[in-house]
Amino acid sequence: MGDVQGTIEAVWKIEARRLIAAIARVTRDIGTAEELAQDALVAALERWPQEGIPENPAAWLMTAAKRRAIDNLRRRQMLAQKHEQIAREIEWQQQLDKAMDQALDQVIDDDVLRLIFTACHPVLAVDGRVALTLRLIGGLSTAETARALLISEKTMGQRIFRAKKALFEAKVPFETPRGDELKRRLKSVLFVVYLIFNEGYTATSGEEWMRSELSLEALRLGRLLVQLLPGESEVHALLALMELNASRASARVKKNGEPVLLPDQDRSLWDSAQILRGMAALENAERLGGGAGNYALQAAIVACHMRAGTADETDWERIVLLYDNLIEVNPSPVVGLNRAVAFGMAHGPAAGLNALDAIAARDSDSALASYHLFPTVRGDLLMKLGRFDEACKEIQRAIALTQNLREQKLLTHKLKQMEKAARST
Repeated sequence: MGDVQGTIEAVWKIEARRLIAAIARVTRDIGTAEELAQDALVAALERWPQEGIPENPAAWLMTAAKRRAIDNLRRRQMLAQKHEQIAREIEWQQQLDKAMDQALDQVIDDDVLRLIFTACHPVLAVDGRVALTLRLIGGLSTAETARALLISEKTMGQRIFRAKKALFEAKVPFETPRGDELKRRLKSVLFVVYLIFNEGYTATSGEEWMRSELSLEALRLGRLLVQLLPGESEVHALLALMELNASRASARVKKNGEPVLLPDQDRSLWDSAQILRGMAALENAERLGGGAGNYALQAAIVACHMRAGTADETDWERIVLLYDNLIEVNPSPVVGLNRAVAFGMAHGPAAGLNALDAIAARDSDSALASYHLFPTVRGDLLMKLGRFDEACKEIQRAIALTQNLREQKLLTHKLKQMEKAARST
């Protein structure tokens, strides 16, 4: 039973976004598509433990969702008593069959990418676009989506509900837009793909340090966007950022799943081919005039780590300068937090702590109050300064804030080391 449950969860993580996208292309209603996909999941939970895991689990889910979609249409037809709709059922079913087949074949005219562009329609506020797309494409729960955006779960739930309602009421077509309309939605689409990658790179919750299926999906979408918009510098820049970060994946976890932080990583495990792809994408972004953009600057920061043979050889001074530029285009507290880390590495832990506390003073009511990495960084800096009791309190706060079990374990180990150091002083 446990193995079947685990298989269902694994298949769902991989196939949910494609399932929802395939149904939405025909139903033209994202909310209905999500409900029907969930119905297929419930059917799998009910039947697979008794009948066994099907030979092609993805196709089984697609078929189950299709049947429920057809049943849904028939119920609507009976209620409406519109005879002309009955004739449409055959055509509708054929369209649905085709959509499901295409989703399984992973065609370039990509349903998932189309779903992202639909969810990023201007009829929605920016926060609604991001919330809905993370929910549908990232497969994040409402709570996970809220943590990814550093807002409350209640607020996130309201955003998702309003976004679905707005798309339905506006009868937004399920399509990849063209020309100027495509470019108007591009910023939101890139941000969503970026957030999906980040959730895969370091999961906000759960038992695993990384959710590789999300990172791989974000990379796939990024490569599709480059094909779709080869002249857009930020598209190349985002792909560069994702390729460079993903190149470290094998070095970021031990065989037992425990995380390995950047200074401790075996750099021989970094994927050199992926690094080259990332560097080439960054060069493309710069050639197209986007070197000073948000994603290009982030990619340039990661590239500094890629060029360093060891952690000690990292050019922290250059990284600080890049963060200074990044704050100009993306003045968020999280960017400021990362800059404080780099500043501390370049100029010593006291300087880093001063920079960090300056951010806290300016943004006392900001999202950093619930962001576990803030006390984590502060605890590290305090430990380096020998202020172990204060450092322990910060790490205890970080443990309470994080929802990722691997990260909790890592922080708990760090706390024990600090407590031991505190006793010996």
